[in-house]
Amino acid sequence: MSTRWRRIGASLAAVGAGLLTAAPGVAAAAPVQPFQIQPAPFGNPNGSFDVPPIRCGFDTGGKTGQVTVTGSRRDRWGCPPFATVQWVNLQTGATGAARLGPGLNGVPPAATLRTGRGQVALVLTTSGIVTPGFATVVVR
Repeated sequence: MSTRWRRIGASLAAVGAGLLTAAPGVAAAAPVQPFQIQPAPFGNPNGSFDVPPIRCGFDTGGKTGQVTVTGSRRDRWGCPPFATVQWVNLQTGATGAARLGPGLNGVPPAATLRTGRGQVALVLTTSGIVTPGFATVVVR
């Protein structure tokens, strides 16, 4: 694993550890756990009059060692098409990247990441003036 990924992983782990797991009762009830990217100038999480807020989430309920990044709104919408997800498994050192789908024909944008088991840090970026979103998740 490169030094860059180690530094990114360590930084994400330090900042994001526990953000999404702080309320285990709430997280267990939701099939798609939300994390947010902020799609407005200056990172306004509520969006603006011309850019609604974007809500992405992850689903760890699939196969072992996999996490799916998708929208956290009804029917898994809410994440931008063609967004890029970079990840690092903080326990194994494995890294990777994927791109969400186009969101066509009634299929919401999503990407399934084969991260392996462990604590995984995700960074989601998209085009435009958007503050990247990041989250950590335990993949089983």
